This record gives sequence, structure tokens and C-alpha cells, in this order.
Amino acid sequence: MKEARPLGRHSAACQTARVMARLLVVHHTPSPALHSMFEAVMRGAKDPSIEGIDIVSRPALAATAIDVLEADGYVLGSTANLGYMSGALKHFFDLVYYPCLEATQRRPYGFYLHGNDDTEGARRGIDKIVTGLQWRLAAEPVSVLGTPSKDDLDACWELGATLAAGLTLDDR
Repeated sequence: MKEARPLGRHSAACQTARVMARLLVVHHTPSPALHSMFEAVMRGAKDPSIEGIDIVSRPALAATAIDVLEADGYVLGSTANLGYMSGALKHFFDLVYYPCLEATQRRPYGFYLHGNDDTEGARRGIDKIVTGLQWRLAAEPVSVLGTPSKDDLDACWELGATLAAGLTLDDR
């Protein structure tokens, strides 16, 4: 258990309460391929051998700055559309960037991408934004073209498990 960070106008008692570390999974999951990747990430993050972690998932169009501020690490999931990340994930970043810019520096993140022919543009776009946020890459990104294989889904499981387990070690 780790000490909570102050948020907003909570009372002093709430500000010092001990809470579990929180992993936020922000995803845009419009296809069966992405849905299977998302499910694998969630299975990895929720592995029973990883204790003391609260796993929260939000669709990219529903995630808020409060979700980001309350989390200790992040997994991002997106399609690669026309050489860029999904509009939904870009909208998420537009919404949270300035409210979270200083408060979330050095927090760990990872991401997974799915495309039909290329994911490099989406990867570059995410890299640029998280560089501005000063988040730190904690696991190798997973990029999948076409139908995810068992190895691809295993890599997604590993991504979720790595980010969740890493939060048990971080001293935030």
C-alpha cells in the first residue's frame, strides 16, 4: 500500500489515506482484433499473482483528466488509422494534456496498436505526446498488423502484467 496523492479539495484525512496503486487502461476498441488485444491486456493486468493494484479501464472517449490524475500508470490501446492513432485516443490526449502535464511526470506507461498495414505513424504520434507529458515507457509497445496471433495476444498479456506488476515496485 502506498500513500495517496492529494486531489482537489479533499479533506486532510482523505489526503493521507493509504490506497492501492492504480493502473488506468485507456482504449479505443472498435474491432474484434482490438477487443481481443484489450482483453489480453486486462487478463495480464488482473493476474492473481499481482496484488495491491486497482485496474481501471476507460474507453478513450470517456476517460477524463481525473482518471489520469488518480492513476499511477497507464496502458493505452488504439487502432492505427491512415498513419496515425485513432481520433478517440487523440481526443483523450487533447482533453488531459494540460490538466495532467505537471502532475503526471515520470509515471510509467505502455501501449498497444493494431493496424491493417502500418502502425509506425500511430507510434510516432503517441511517442511525441507522451514525451511532452514526460511519462516513462515501462514496457515494449505491442504493434500488430492483421489478425492478432497467439504470440501477439501473449505480448498484450505481458504488457498488462508488466505495467501492473511494476506499480507494486514503484515508489511513485
